[in-house]
Amino acid sequence: MDFYMKLPRNKKEFAIFMAVISILSVNIIAPLITCFEAGFHLYIWADALNVIPFIWVSVIFFVLLTYKPAEWLTEKIVQKGDSFQSHIVINILCTVFLMSIFLTVVGTWIGSRQISMEPIQFFFYKWPRNFSISFAVELLIAQPIARFVLLKLHQQYDKIDIVKS
Repeated sequence: MDFYMKLPRNKKEFAIFMAVISILSVNIIAPLITCFEAGFHLYIWADALNVIPFIWVSVIFFVLLTYKPAEWLTEKIVQKGDSFQSHIVINILCTVFLMSIFLTVVGTWIGSRQISMEPIQFFFYKWPRNFSISFAVELLIAQPIARFVLLKLHQQYDKIDIVKS
């Protein structure tokens, strides 16, 4: 039942789900990583907020790019009879794993407003931190809120269907 009630059923719901997750994630993860990188100061936080729209667009791009590979990886790890929670946790793990690889480099380029070799040179130093922050935010904040939004949306749809019957 959780699969039916807490996950998107069509493209419109997928867009809502992705919008909720991406907006929450970008507004939490990008400033946090920036502050870990440059220091926890108000002017650094404000500077991070200036590039969030550009990072958000890249997040949407990489979600769409990594969606199928993450699904494929998830199917290789979990079995059909596994619980909803195990499917969700493994899918988040696979998605964040793939996206964090790309965004560790591209996010740095967007944040620093220049393309350089620095994020590639320091990739194995920065990626574990970025992955950990992203995984925690996705697992504990963004995804649960997005699934709650879909649950409430589906409950509203079900009420309308009952009234029509």
